[in-house]
Parts: sequence; structure tokens; C-alpha cells
Amino acid sequence: MVGELEFERPIVQLRNKIAELKEFTKTADVDLTSEIEKLESRLEKLEKDIYDNIKPWDRVQIARHPNRPTTLDYIANLFDGFFECHGDRTFGDDEAIVGGVAKFRGLPVTVIGHQRGKDTKENIRRNFGMPHPEGYRKALRLMKQADKFKRPIICFIDTKGAYPGKAAEERGQSEAIARNLFEMAGLKVPVICIVIGEGGSGGALALGVGNRMYMLENSTYSVISPEGAAAILWKDSSLSKKAAESMKITAPDLKELGIIDDIIPEIKGGAHKNVLGQSETIDIFLKKSLKELLELSEEELIVDRYNKFRTIGEYSFLKDFISI
Repeated sequence: MVGELEFERPIVQLRNKIAELKEFTKTADVDLTSEIEKLESRLEKLEKDIYDNIKPWDRVQIARHPNRPTTLDYIANLFDGFFECHGDRTFGDDEAIVGGVAKFRGLPVTVIGHQRGKDTKENIRRNFGMPHPEGYRKALRLMKQADKFKRPIICFIDTKGAYPGKAAEERGQSEAIARNLFEMAGLKVPVICIVIGEGGSGGALALGVGNRMYMLENSTYSVISPEGAAAILWKDSSLSKKAAESMKITAPDLKELGIIDDIIPEIKGGAHKNVLGQSETIDIFLKKSLKELLELSEEELIVDRYNKFRTIGEYSFLKDFISI
């Protein structure tokens, strides 16, 4: 079946077998009801065993699924009256990042997110979801506008990383990312960030400084891709599966480490199986978060964001190594 992943093959094969038997019973004078029921029971157990024990590399594959919902898919299902804004007022419009104004349950909000394509033509147009510096500057322009008009900001993160090309570096890629980190830390409105696919390196972090940080169950968030880490650590990118298991890049790992606030459950098999159903689950988290954050003052929002990042990780103060 098109779109199914390697670890799902046993499920696909069993589903096909059941479909064949059902089709056979329509044309042959044979009662296979009991056999079909046994296979369906076996399928239910197999799905539970596989989907309840998804490995890190399997989650990477789900996060990269070509049919996985994008920012624009969620915007269409979660918000009303989305008005997209274009350009950074400096160089141009980067379609790897989309953003604009919309309403969430009647509340005006600013929505920003990485946007990849669904086919080759669109991926080329959107640079495979890898933004140039003008994309981050467009995002920052919209954030400052939201800050001015007191609109909460909702960011959808889904990128392999910022575009590493020469032209992007010449136009200030590193500065644009650093500027976003600095400015987002001081925004006086609620900022909610959701990793919906891949969250790669600084390209993801440039939209990830928020009061609340969520990840879809099968998304990833890391400083480098498993392939890149394997190439650096073991000089062999084919060991990416091993790297994915040791890097702690999945939502359950990052929740345990305190990097994210919570995990948004996914439709069994991945968000691409039911975009509307997945949107409804995200809706619940957005509603709850906005209710909590809108009760905070501007100063409290900044302190809340500061404390969130201040408490990530563990460290010790080694005074013996400091000369007085």
C-alpha cells in the first residue's frame, strides 16, 4: 500500500489478506466468516503491539512521511479567516515559512509555521521547508506585529533545519536565527509552540521560544538529524537508526528530559491517517494553554518563558575550579 512505512508491513500484509478473503466470499459459495473474524482479531492485536511499541527510528520515518499534515493543513482545520502575510520588508518572501492573522475560537491570533511541500514541485517552491533568513525575518515581523496588537502567537515547527546554502549565509542566516531567539524571549504576549513533524537544529529553535512547547507524539526535535549524527560519530550515515535510538530526539524522551511541556497524542499510525482527527486533538491543547496564559500579565508571561528555559537541563556550580 502506498504511503505505508517499513515497520507497518506486517499490518498491511494482514489487511490485504483480510480484504482478499472478503472479496473471495462475494464470488464463491464459501462461508469464511470465522476465518475472517480470527484474522481481524489478530490484526487488532498486531496493531496494538506495533503501534504501542514504536521505535525512535520508526518515529523519525513517521515525522518525515510525505503525507504528514503541514502547517497549512492545520491552519485550515483549526483557525477561521486566516489572512496570510508575505515578505520581510527587507529582501523578499520565503515560502518555507507561512504566517498571518486568524481567529481561534473567536480570538484573534497570529499563526506562523514552517511549510514544506507535498510533491516535488511544491517542495522546490518551498525549499523543502528549509527557510532562508528572510523567512525568519518575516516570522519576526509578524511576531512584533502580534506583540503590538496583543495577539497570542502560535508557532508550528516542521523543518529539517535552516537552509545552509551560501546565499543564505551571505544574507545573514545565523544573525536572523539569533535575532528571533532574542526577540521571542521578550514578547509580551502568550507564545505556544508545537512540533508537528521534524524539528531540526536552529532552524526549528528560531520559532521555538515559547511559554508552552508541545510535540506531536511521532515528531522529533534535535540539534542534528540522525544521519548527520551518525556521519559525525561513526563516519557512517547508514547507522542513522542507531543514532536515533541514542540521541533522545522523540517526544517521550524530551518530555522525560523536561525539554517540552507535554506530548500531543497522535492518531494510531500517525497524523497523516486522519488530519481532521489530529487537528481536534491539537485544538484541545491550544484551548487549554491559551486559557492559562491569557490570565498572566505581560511581565508574568516574560518571567514564565524565562523560567521555562532557565530550568531545562542539569548543572552544578564547581566553585573549586573558580579562583577568587
